[in-house]
Amino acid sequence: MSERDAHASSVVPPGAVAGLSRRACLLATASLAAPAAWLAAPQAAHAGGQLEEPLMDSVRTALSSAIANQAPPEPEFFTTEARLHYLRWLGTQSDRLRRRKPEWEVRRDFLQTVWYESKRAGLDVSLVLGLIQVESGFRKFAVSSVGARGYMQVMPFWTRVIGDGDAGKLFHMQTNLRFGCVILRHYIDREQGNLFMALGRYNGSRGRSPYPDAVFGAQRSWAFADRPAGAPAA
Repeated sequence: MSERDAHASSVVPPGAVAGLSRRACLLATASLAAPAAWLAAPQAAHAGGQLEEPLMDSVRTALSSAIANQAPPEPEFFTTEARLHYLRWLGTQSDRLRRRKPEWEVRRDFLQTVWYESKRAGLDVSLVLGLIQVESGFRKFAVSSVGARGYMQVMPFWTRVIGDGDAGKLFHMQTNLRFGCVILRHYIDREQGNLFMALGRYNGSRGRSPYPDAVFGAQRSWAFADRPAGAPAA
């Protein structure tokens, strides 16, 4: 299945731009550009980077399993309402993502995988989408100045940590999203649930506010308030 991606930028809230280094300035500038500028945007990303550290066996196992998966996972639902909730979420987010990923099949596979990997790792899907927006602007082949790769800007050393060592696999959609979600979950656990500190650790800027503030700001763009068909508006 095609995985072509249109170039896009991140939307960073005005209050978060001031302390955000060259990377955030580029993203903020791109968000104001005309649609043609998305296609002309460079492939480089300017994210920070995770730091290499010892991992628990459960984290190693979760990362290793991602290497073998080659197709977007199919979410499973135990009730009709759960499936309908997912479909409403998919439709809403697909409309929001259309400018960045014009092809329906690409959007569907991407959002389906983000949903699956976020839920698998026990993460808020809107948080993961906000992180992707800030880290890569939804560009599959984004590479940062420190070598972080893909949608969630995963550092290549993670592939070495699990014994594979092929950093090119971080450009595979499911592998990148699985790695990113497992790593973020790992950092949240390390920080005892403190999202602010965990996001800073993910970006290599632990304890500093610009990056977490940018992710939280972007997360608001992906919030989803479900309302079943026929339900009255609040």
